[in-house]
Amino acid sequence: MKRWILVMTAMVVVALVVTACPAPTPQVVEVEKPVVVEKKVVETVVVEKEVVVEKEVPVEKIVEVTPTPAGPTGTLVRALSTYPNSLDLPQAAERQASTTAWQMYDSLVWFNDEGEIEPALAESWEVSEDGTEYIFHLREGVKFHNGEPFNADAVVFSWERAKDAGFEYSYHWQEANLVEKIDDYTVRVTTEEPNALFLSTVADQWAMIPPGYFQEVGQEGFNEHPVGTGPFKFVEWVKGDRIVMEANLDYWRGAPKIAKVIFRPIPESATRVAAIQTGEVDIVTRLSSDEAKSLLGVENVKVIKYPVTRIYYIAFNNLTTGVGQPTEDPRVRQAMNYAVDVDAIIDAIFDGFAKPAAGYVATGELGYGAVEPFGYDPDKAKELLAEAGYPDGFEMDMACPAGAYTHFEEVCEAVASYLGEVGIKINLEFMESGHYWDLEAKKELPPLFGDSWSAVAGEAYRRLVGALGGWDASYSAWYDEKIADLLNQIKVTVDREARAKLYGELQVYMKENPPFIYLYEPMTFEAINTRVHNYKPRSAETYFLYDTYVLPKE
Repeated sequence: MKRWILVMTAMVVVALVVTACPAPTPQVVEVEKPVVVEKKVVETVVVEKEVVVEKEVPVEKIVEVTPTPAGPTGTLVRALSTYPNSLDLPQAAERQASTTAWQMYDSLVWFNDEGEIEPALAESWEVSEDGTEYIFHLREGVKFHNGEPFNADAVVFSWERAKDAGFEYSYHWQEANLVEKIDDYTVRVTTEEPNALFLSTVADQWAMIPPGYFQEVGQEGFNEHPVGTGPFKFVEWVKGDRIVMEANLDYWRGAPKIAKVIFRPIPESATRVAAIQTGEVDIVTRLSSDEAKSLLGVENVKVIKYPVTRIYYIAFNNLTTGVGQPTEDPRVRQAMNYAVDVDAIIDAIFDGFAKPAAGYVATGELGYGAVEPFGYDPDKAKELLAEAGYPDGFEMDMACPAGAYTHFEEVCEAVASYLGEVGIKINLEFMESGHYWDLEAKKELPPLFGDSWSAVAGEAYRRLVGALGGWDASYSAWYDEKIADLLNQIKVTVDREARAKLYGELQVYMKENPPFIYLYEPMTFEAINTRVHNYKPRSAETYFLYDTYVLPKE
């Protein structure tokens, strides 16, 4: 008989044997705040012998409290830097698509603002002592946006649909071997082996959908009009222009405070900056430091900055287009890392608001600090190229997405230039981001390509699997048996300290055998209309608008 660990609803839940360390909460800093000058008040006091003494009296501060609306009101417009490819979570190609889609869905558990796992559609759960079985007790009375009840059948169907559909992120659902109904509001989930990060995968990936509705409209119909249980309901998607959602008045947590949310794809950074200045949009993200500075002092706009748990890199492809190329030699890949002056890129392009990536584990994540960045050493690069048999260099194709990330086009151009200085001629091509993600998923990008990957849960595991999972991971272009073995050990290692050591071992190996040119971890800037309140971006660039509200426009 299995023994079970009970997780109670009333607790802030982090089950010892199954969860990751909480993701670091970013320190969101307002770049410029109004200056309050406090005047000293002098009071004259008459004491004995008529000696006049002056003393300071504390200034009483009057704090103006912004009223919170009682119910859904107003419209919030958020700019997106890319065109979402899908609002169906297992198909959402990148973070801008997934964070937009998540406003409509819930999972069984979720990450709160502190990065801790809490109950969501599951009120509580038990985990077997061997860590391979989970019994989830579901929340009763929850309805999907179409009125269909949420229950155990919905959980089973959501899992079966996603794991077998061949979606880009179906592999996240395949971490469970079996999901079965015990009764209407209880399900059993079985994994093949203990998985230290399983609950964080559920929180980040397992969006529940209504089986009856899906069977009625099919996948194409669901793509056109997705339905979940989340705080906002789908209204319309005008491709290339806007995605509109409205408040779910019957949401199980209570209605959200915003009546309508509009997501507007605006890939051109300058256009986003203009839109926040005119009040056309309320939130813009992924601003450069120069753009952020240009918005300081603009009426009704405040600028914030925070560190992002995201690594930027140039990927080497050893699955398809990179087969037979010089980059199959680890000395060549090391040389290409030494050839790029990341510090100079950060200073020149980002005004210093970034730090060199030491590897593929970001600052603050479990096991960070096992290696140092390569550093800039073109002589070492040329020496390694000569050792590998390429004293005169070689020629190679490289691609990067256009408009997806702040200044990434300039970064890719700089990388190509630095590689050229050691004899590696780069044929650089920029592509529209949606087309780019599609080619990446099909593994049809050139031998070198630029990208970026964020992660939640305070660990790099899903970033590592996503980019290095070989043929089984949709956006991976690399496979290495040693890396695969270490990742599997990380997944099944419950003890956090032991898992950290494995991350360290992996980082050392990935410096000796780099699958990337490691670039940087950025600081990001956002601009927000001052009428927006209680907006809390997270370090993975995720956000949930349930508690956010807007005041009427003046």
